[in-house]
Amino acid sequence: MHLLQLSTAVPSYRYPNEEMIELFPHELPDEVKQNVLNLGVSSRHFACPIDFSIKSKSTSNNEDPVVDTSAAACRLALESSGLQSKDIDYLIATYDSSAFLCPALSNLLLSKLGFKPNTKHVSIQGMACAAFIRSLQLAEDHLARFPQSRVMISLSGVNSYWFYNQVKGIKDVKGIREIQTLKNNDQKSREMRKWIAIIEFFLFGDGSACLIVANQGNGPQPSDMVSITNLRQLDYLAGYARLTCSNEPFKFGFHSYLDKEIPELGVEYTSVVLEKLLHGKDPEFKAGAKKWIVHTGSKRILNHIAQSHSLAYETIKESYEILANYGNLAGASLPFILEKIIREDKLGTNDYAIMLGYGWGFTANGGLITF
Repeated sequence: MHLLQLSTAVPSYRYPNEEMIELFPHELPDEVKQNVLNLGVSSRHFACPIDFSIKSKSTSNNEDPVVDTSAAACRLALESSGLQSKDIDYLIATYDSSAFLCPALSNLLLSKLGFKPNTKHVSIQGMACAAFIRSLQLAEDHLARFPQSRVMISLSGVNSYWFYNQVKGIKDVKGIREIQTLKNNDQKSREMRKWIAIIEFFLFGDGSACLIVANQGNGPQPSDMVSITNLRQLDYLAGYARLTCSNEPFKFGFHSYLDKEIPELGVEYTSVVLEKLLHGKDPEFKAGAKKWIVHTGSKRILNHIAQSHSLAYETIKESYEILANYGNLAGASLPFILEKIIREDKLGTNDYAIMLGYGWGFTANGGLITF
């Protein structure tokens, strides 16, 4: 399987970290500001302008920033490859947040991009940061059955629909140290939810990637992809986003959670993935990787991965750079890193990189990509 084209797209609204802090309607405690700075994010792109005024409106019934940004990346991929929508036999669309619970993203992209109505397509929702390698596995399976096909993979990292809207109206945010002193468990839980919402708002950015893969071609070759999910039954509770019901008609809530154990889980899971990925290979194979393409969870998470696997900064720096300039892009983070490496032409013939994705699920996966 060859990667024929990889394109990325971001919304037009770009916000440096300092500006986002200034725009936030309530003064953040110094401890929380430091938490934000420690994320390793300098700026992000947002699908809509940040507006915390009372008059600001949510996404209308006919708008979906996920569809628009994903379609932009797909159009660019088609244009850059010289292909047309009729040349694509299978569309795989991955995403997490969307204004539409149903129909799914692949349905909407099909008409938005002018695909034939009978084009094979599938949507993958909820794979989060592990979506890239999982979608490559699906494409590989399809190409094994239909060797002459071309597959398009759309990866959405547009999640501000969740993380921007949940901080609207938040007041009196407390730092972790103050939250830990609270005696009332219900109050402590509410304050922790507010703190998590703030961190997510300042961590996640918006962007989409699109790949076109086929058996024929001269592009980089993904291979040896492995995945693991839930080494223990309740590991998925370390990070999640879910809808909650209320007792009032037509009203639903949104609840997300980030556990402090996620960096350690990331190391544990990626270690298992690497063991499976490198099984049977030469002991020097790991050291021979020119680049490591690692999901941009946060600066702390990247540090944990780099230190635990003894990775030199030069081999993983693109992950830090994408995190700084775009934030956490969920499932689109790995293709953004890969696109940067390809664009800067840093690898030669037969050089290879090791890819690692992990996150909510709790899932981790890995793979090789040879140039």
